[in-house]
Amino acid sequence: MSGSKKSADELPLAIGSMPKSIKKRQGKRRKSKKKELVVELPKESLETVSQTPAVPKPADADLEQVKQDIIFEPNPGPQTNFLAATEQEVLYGGAAGGGKSYSLVADPVRYLNNPNARMLIVRRSTEELRELISVSKQLYPRAIPGIKFMERDKTWVAPSGATLWMSYLDRDDDVMRYQGQAFNWIGFDELTQWPSDYSWNYMRSRLRTTKASGLPLYMRATSNPGGPGHQWVKRTFIDPGTPNRAFWATDQDGETICWPKGHSREGDPLFKRKFIPATLFDNPYLSDDGMYEANLLSLPEHQRRQLLEGDWDINEGAAFPEFTRKVHVVEPYEIPQSWPRFRAADYGYGSYSAVVWFAVAPDEQLIVYRELYVSKVLATDLADMVLELESDEKIRYGVLDSSLWHKRGDTGPSLAEQMIVKGCRWRPADRSKGSRIAGKNELHRRLQVDEFTEEPRLVFFSTCYNTIAQLPALPIDKNNPEDVDTKAEDHVYDALRYGIMTRPRSNLFDFDSSSQRTGFQAADSTFGY
Repeated sequence: MSGSKKSADELPLAIGSMPKSIKKRQGKRRKSKKKELVVELPKESLETVSQTPAVPKPADADLEQVKQDIIFEPNPGPQTNFLAATEQEVLYGGAAGGGKSYSLVADPVRYLNNPNARMLIVRRSTEELRELISVSKQLYPRAIPGIKFMERDKTWVAPSGATLWMSYLDRDDDVMRYQGQAFNWIGFDELTQWPSDYSWNYMRSRLRTTKASGLPLYMRATSNPGGPGHQWVKRTFIDPGTPNRAFWATDQDGETICWPKGHSREGDPLFKRKFIPATLFDNPYLSDDGMYEANLLSLPEHQRRQLLEGDWDINEGAAFPEFTRKVHVVEPYEIPQSWPRFRAADYGYGSYSAVVWFAVAPDEQLIVYRELYVSKVLATDLADMVLELESDEKIRYGVLDSSLWHKRGDTGPSLAEQMIVKGCRWRPADRSKGSRIAGKNELHRRLQVDEFTEEPRLVFFSTCYNTIAQLPALPIDKNNPEDVDTKAEDHVYDALRYGIMTRPRSNLFDFDSSSQRTGFQAADSTFGY
């Protein structure tokens, strides 16, 4: 980009290369008498806000001779995508060394020429701010000539009047420091260092500006997997959607957050989020020589998977560490009608009811292709919901928690019998002594990759969000490492265990010759020839 000839209207506003490369470019251009400092941003992001150029247009200079000094150029891929994102809340997270923190410091530069801009970057403690402040001191004075850093207040003040406050937010009650404040841009560095989502949610209430300012409202965050807040960050940004795709913001129960009843926009989703994953190899400044990669490879497995592979599903003390999205999660596809199908359920009114649907492939791989996860639903209503979802399918059988056949002090039909009367047929799950441990062992076996097919014996459609989220997060029981912690959210796990313990099989007689579309007409509908 440097050295190209552009007119004044074509001069880009900035974000550019890492500090190491700056010296090289400067050394080559010392003979140039006319330079212009700019920070180059992705073109997509410039469409969101009108602003004045970082440097006034030279009056008498020959524009054909003007040379750009690129301060920071985003790496292609995730770093560029993060800076160009237009969703209200974006997490740039994954492996260590992806250039996340540098991107967070560079992102607000585009607004520093707008006098209405009020921005904030926070870390968990003041000590952790030092690195961000150091990076900002390398970038901001060159991108915005005349900008000043107020050491006492930890605030950058641009000539336009725009401000960027670099502060801390340790305990939940520290959010009161920002009460009454208004920001158009808020950044959280290392988001998983916050144990709960309280600070993130509260600071969203500080996100506001006037319409006349021309400024969008953004919250940005960076983080690696792991840390005290791993689970809530994963639940907020990772589980609800697909990486690099925008999705509507959801609450703690996974429900889309909508405008309330009675509002003119009643029922419409509020705003969008996006998760942008990063790996070490997205940052050539660290990955090319292989030294940092070697350091990460030397870590214990769970840390290596988090920091090198950016794996959000690995969790220390997890009951099923072999589960990975890359191996066990597949995109939905049309399941042949001849494949056997069945379902399994764990019922609960006060907590959650979980229903999962299985299909059995000819190689006996199990595919979990649908889930239903609801709370405070009567057994009869759950039966109606199940029947509606599978109305055009042939379900061989259903297996349900056997405790639902128990009489609970009344003389009427049991909960299971109420569902069966509705037409939703079930048979009791195995809850005999030792069945929990046997079910866990069978799930381990199913998650293994088969040596012959080179495929796992159990996979999940990517639309089974709750199953995919809960299974890798399920912890081992500290008092009995052969079982999972029953105090954890294990409703989907119990349904899975009930299903796989029915020993489903596929065989020759599952072949449906009538479903052929090859032009071949079978003479015998039983054997297919």
